[in-house]
Amino acid sequence: MKIAEILSILEEMAPLAYAEDFDNVGLLLGDANSEATGVLVCHDALEAVIDEAVAKKCNLVVCFHPILFSGLKKITGKNYVERAVIKAIKNDIAIYAVHTALDNHKQGVNKIFCNALGLTNTKILIPKQNFIQKLITYTIPENAEELRNALFDAGAGKIGNYEDCSFNSKGIGTYMGNEDSNPQVGERFEFVENDEIKIEVTFEKHLQGKILKALFRNHAYEEVAYEIYNLENQHQNIGLGMIGDLPQEMEEPDFLKFVREKMDCGGIRHSRFLNKSIKKVAVLGGSGSFAIKNAIASGADAFLTADLKYHQFYEAENRLLLADIGHFESERFTKNYIVDYLTKKISNFAIILSQENTNPVKYF
Repeated sequence: MKIAEILSILEEMAPLAYAEDFDNVGLLLGDANSEATGVLVCHDALEAVIDEAVAKKCNLVVCFHPILFSGLKKITGKNYVERAVIKAIKNDIAIYAVHTALDNHKQGVNKIFCNALGLTNTKILIPKQNFIQKLITYTIPENAEELRNALFDAGAGKIGNYEDCSFNSKGIGTYMGNEDSNPQVGERFEFVENDEIKIEVTFEKHLQGKILKALFRNHAYEEVAYEIYNLENQHQNIGLGMIGDLPQEMEEPDFLKFVREKMDCGGIRHSRFLNKSIKKVAVLGGSGSFAIKNAIASGADAFLTADLKYHQFYEAENRLLLADIGHFESERFTKNYIVDYLTKKISNFAIILSQENTNPVKYF
């Protein structure tokens, strides 16, 4: 199996188009056309993890955090990033990162976080903006069903929990072909008035190339009339953070003890107790201070995230319990999810969970 085949499966799990603009995801190092010998899944692709990959004969390391985040001007081994890169290159090991591509997925980091806490009725906390486009095209009635189905197969027509969504209206199309035309209906130089179906479908913007290929391949007309619009709608199934309900209300101290146990936290820093029960919980794995206002606006009783600074605890504004459970801790089950996903997709291949604990934060 080529490494490229495994990368295709990883992109099904976490499409790279879902990642934030600032992020560095995908294949960071290595040759996708190489034969894969094994996959080691980790949280951070540190030098010790590369050693583990060598020992376990894995030439593809799939990490959550990208080891290459900002540009490298020199590779001299002077820091942990450069040492990991040098060792990977010396041993022909490819490195692939998922990071915010999986953060933004509805089954990704924050859903995993919610599942660990047993939250129900979950939904995205900050839906992704400007990610939906609309295609409008026109065809003869005889071609409408075939064309619609081809667009659906290419990924169009998905809205929330529904698939194959479209709007269709009848109208009259007009045209007249020149000497180089070859009209499906009518003759050259003939003014044609023809019954047509207007088809409207929405799709995620990264699918545009695939959608247009399906449109041109399955449209009855020689010249395809179409329009594509960028929509300002939120994408309710893609975005950062998540919110859900605890099965039963908890008092604040009991809730934090519960979180510490479920997420195996070394410690939890939190805002002052408000002496109210916790039922609705917002979560955002990793650094999530930017989402405090979103958590408050969503009506959450508590917001769990990481990397909060001193003054950011004031932003709770006595409206919710704000808790920093640790960056690694809030994402700790992500690598297990990736292993499970790959194992189901590639049942006869070595998919190995790294045994290295790459959490740089220790608790005394």
